[in-house]
Amino acid sequence: MHIDPLGEIHHDPLARIGLIMLALIMLMAIFAPILSSYSPNDYTGKIFSPPGKDHPLGTDSMGQDIWVRLLYGARTSLLVAGAVALLSSSLSVIVGATAALAGGLYERFCMRIVDAMISLPTIIVMILVAAYLRPSLPLLILLISAFSWPSGARIVRSQVLSLKERMHINASRTFGAGLMHIVFTHIIPELTPIISALMMQDARRAVFMEAGLAFLGVSDPMVISWGKMMNQALAFTYLDVWQWWLVPTGLALSATLMGISFLSFSLETAMDPRLRKGNVRF
Repeated sequence: MHIDPLGEIHHDPLARIGLIMLALIMLMAIFAPILSSYSPNDYTGKIFSPPGKDHPLGTDSMGQDIWVRLLYGARTSLLVAGAVALLSSSLSVIVGATAALAGGLYERFCMRIVDAMISLPTIIVMILVAAYLRPSLPLLILLISAFSWPSGARIVRSQVLSLKERMHINASRTFGAGLMHIVFTHIIPELTPIISALMMQDARRAVFMEAGLAFLGVSDPMVISWGKMMNQALAFTYLDVWQWWLVPTGLALSATLMGISFLSFSLETAMDPRLRKGNVRF
């Protein structure tokens, strides 16, 4: 019996909560210029101003509107999440699928690269790279993607090793279909649940990594980031300012991570028949 994954998600309370969270964050990012009359780098003339009519979340140590910076920080998080999810999952599918289908020396070479990448300490390497190169958002996306695809490639390879023994794929190879034709025509449609789960996992990791690296100072100083805002707010925990600077930023970051996690769990459950049969619903 065919089950529509979107219909399953629609009836899952957990998925609806995740969608609402992500929708709110996306609306904040899209309509940031409309939701406030200030620019994120504008000096308002007041530092540590408490929340009020003109500044819903007050101002920070630089006299900048915290609410506006929170809105534009959402843009950074969502941009990094989307870019890393697309790039990392694409690399995982291409490397994992071609390695499983080609086999031989190519497969061993790819898997050794995967093993080497997984064994590297991600945070330390990123900090070292940032020390020699000027940190920027594109560089950050490339770095996070570079350390996210290897684990997905392992998963894809194991699935393709099973899929390639199926009759229709053997028939395609017999009739002379090329490697990439088999990957994009036969393998990827079969891997849709796996790819969806990988993209959600990569997006969640990207949001967390971007905020974490910005918190440590490994980011473009011109880019507004929730992690950087939290780091700046921690320096003033002895003042009441943390209540409208640190807490809302932490809640926005948590809501984004939870929204992606809830949607990922529900999507994977809806698209995997083995999970649908289990007692995994709330």
